[in-house]
Amino acid sequence: MGQLTLAAAGSAILLCPAAHARAQSSETRTETRAQDAVAESAATEAEAAPAPAPLQYEVKVNAPGDLDELLEKNLDLERFRGNPRMDREQLQRLVRDAPEQVKNLVATAGYYTPVVTVRLDTSGARSVVIVDVDPGQAVSVGKVELELRGFDATPPLAASEPYDTQALKRSWPLKTGSVFRQAEWESAKRALLRDVVQTRYPRAQLVDTQAVVDPETHKVSLLVVLDSGPELRFGELRIEGLKRYPESIIRNLDKIRPGEYYSESALQSFQARLQDTGYFASVEVSADMSSILSEQIEAGQETQAAEASGAAPEARPARRGPAPLLPLVVRVTENKQQNVSAGLGFSTNTGNRAQLNYDNLNVWGTRFKSAITMETKKQAARANFYFPTTERGYNDSAGASFERSDISNEITAVTTISAKRNWGGTNLERSLTFEFLSEDKTVVGLEQTRSKSLPLTYAITKRNLDSLLFPTRGYVINAQVGGALLPVLTDERFVRVAGKAVYYRPLGEKGELILRGEMGALGSKEKRGVPAVYLFRAGGDQSVRGYAYQELGVKEGDATIGGRYMATASAEYQYWFKPKWAIAAFYDAGNAADTVKALTPKSGYGLGGRYKSPVGPINVDVAYGHAVQAYRLHFSLGFTF
Repeated sequence: MGQLTLAAAGSAILLCPAAHARAQSSETRTETRAQDAVAESAATEAEAAPAPAPLQYEVKVNAPGDLDELLEKNLDLERFRGNPRMDREQLQRLVRDAPEQVKNLVATAGYYTPVVTVRLDTSGARSVVIVDVDPGQAVSVGKVELELRGFDATPPLAASEPYDTQALKRSWPLKTGSVFRQAEWESAKRALLRDVVQTRYPRAQLVDTQAVVDPETHKVSLLVVLDSGPELRFGELRIEGLKRYPESIIRNLDKIRPGEYYSESALQSFQARLQDTGYFASVEVSADMSSILSEQIEAGQETQAAEASGAAPEARPARRGPAPLLPLVVRVTENKQQNVSAGLGFSTNTGNRAQLNYDNLNVWGTRFKSAITMETKKQAARANFYFPTTERGYNDSAGASFERSDISNEITAVTTISAKRNWGGTNLERSLTFEFLSEDKTVVGLEQTRSKSLPLTYAITKRNLDSLLFPTRGYVINAQVGGALLPVLTDERFVRVAGKAVYYRPLGEKGELILRGEMGALGSKEKRGVPAVYLFRAGGDQSVRGYAYQELGVKEGDATIGGRYMATASAEYQYWFKPKWAIAAFYDAGNAADTVKALTPKSGYGLGGRYKSPVGPINVDVAYGHAVQAYRLHFSLGFTF
C-alpha cells in the first residue's frame, strides 16, 4: 500500500488516490446531503397536511478511550437528532454516510486504519443507530525534519549573538514515537512559528509543512520548513497623542534601547508599564514595520529594473546591508485629568463599605489620589501624591492618612504621614517606606494610651507565576524588615520582621494545590508605645478562616490586641469541574502571641466555591473554627500580593 499524506490548513498533507477521496471533507459532504434532504422533505411536507411527527432515534457509539466523546460531539447523526423535519429516508442517508465520517474523525486522533460498522436497529419502540469502531493501531511519529532557513546575523552585525536554533528544535513537541494527532500537529506548527516571530524575526513564516502517513508501518514523517526573514532591531522612540504631560513620563518607562533585538514581550511589558501609570485611557506600543516594507519594495523595483535592462548580474544592485532599525511607536490617549467615583461593598472582614474617590492626574506635576472609606469596623481618609517614574526607574510617592478601627474591642485612631519609594518590576518589586505615626488606642475596660513612632521599612516581593490574575503554578514571596531605631519622635524603639508566601501547584488536569504561610516577630524593650499596626494578629479571609477578622491575638481584658509573634499556615485543594467553576477544601491554622511558647495554633477548616470573574477569582468559603466551635462565612476577591 502506498503512503498517505494529510492536508491541513497551511500544510501539504498527501494521500494515495483512494485514501485521498476518503479523506476529503466527508463531514461537509454529509452535512450538505442532510441539509438537501431536509430541504426536500420540507417542500414535500409543505404540500402535505397534516405534517407527520418527526422521527425520533437514539445514537449509541461503541469506541475505546476518548473516541466515543469525539464522535458523539461531531457525527451528523448526533447533530441532526431531534430535527423536526427528520424522517426515515434522511436517517438512512445519514447511516450510509456515517462510516466515512467516522474514519475521518478518528484520523484526527491518530487512527488511520479503523474498522467501522454502522447499523440501524428498528426492533424497539424507538430506532437506535449503533456505531461500532475498532480504531486499529494508532499512527505514531517516525521521522521529524525541521528545516530552519536564515537565522544569520545581518551584516555588519555578524558578531552578534547567534540565534539558538538547536533550542528551537528541542522545543518541538511531537517527538519520535508519540501518537500523531491532527490538533497537536497544527498546534506544534503554530507554537514553532510563534516562538520565532516573538523575538528577533517578526517576519518569519512557514514556507512548507507536510505530514506523510505510511499505513503499512503506521508511521508519519513530518517536514516543517521555516524561513526566519530578516533579523530586526528596535530603533528610536516616537511618541504620539500627548497633550498635557511631558514626554519624560513615557521615556522614563522605556527600557528598550536602540539596537536591541526585536521582542514582542518587551513591547508588551512597556505597554503594561504605561497602562499602570493611570495617565492614559488607551496605550498602544508597536514597532513600525512600514520601514521594512518600503525598503523591500524599493529593492525589488531596482532588481526588476536591472533585470529588464539586461544588466549583467555583477552590475545589478548589491544585496542591501542590515535592515533599518524599527522605530518604536507609542500611541496614547490621555485620561481626563479629574475623576470622581463612588462605590458600595461588603467584606466579611470589616463589614459594609461605602467609598468616595477623587483623583487628579496633574497636581504640581504629580498624580493626586484621595479616598474616604467608611466601613462597619474601619473608617479611613487618605491622600497621596505620586511622582512620575524617574530615569532610573524609581516610583516615589508621599501622602497622609487617618484611620480609625474598632476590632475585637480594641479601638485605634492612627494619623500617618509617609514617603515611599518603589522600584523593580512585576517579578521582583522592592520598596522603602518612611513614616511618622501618631496613635490613640483604647482597649475596652482599660485606660486610653497615646504613642508616636518614626519607623523605616524595607520590603521585597518576588513573583514567579504563570498568571498574575489566575495563578495555577509558581510562588509569591514577600519579606519585610524595619523598625524605629532612633529616639526621635518615637516613644518605644523596636525592630520588626515579617514574611509571607503562597505556592501554587497543579494536581492532575483539573486539580490545584495552594499552600500559604505567614510569620512575624517584633523586638522591643516594652510593647507599650509600639503602634498597634506593627503588632501581629491573625484570623479572617486571608489568614485563619473560621475566625473573625484579627480575632486571634493576645487577650487583654475583654479585648484582643496584637502580639509580638505570629505564625499561620494554610493548605487548600481546588477542583475545577468547569473552566470557570471550582470547589475547594481547606485547612488553616495559626495564632498570635507575646511569646513563641504561647503560639498555640488555632485551626479552621471547611469547604468553598471559586469562580473566575473578569477581575479575578471570587472566593466564598464556609469555615468551622475549632477553637470557637462555630461556623463562619468568608468572602474575598483575588488573592493578597
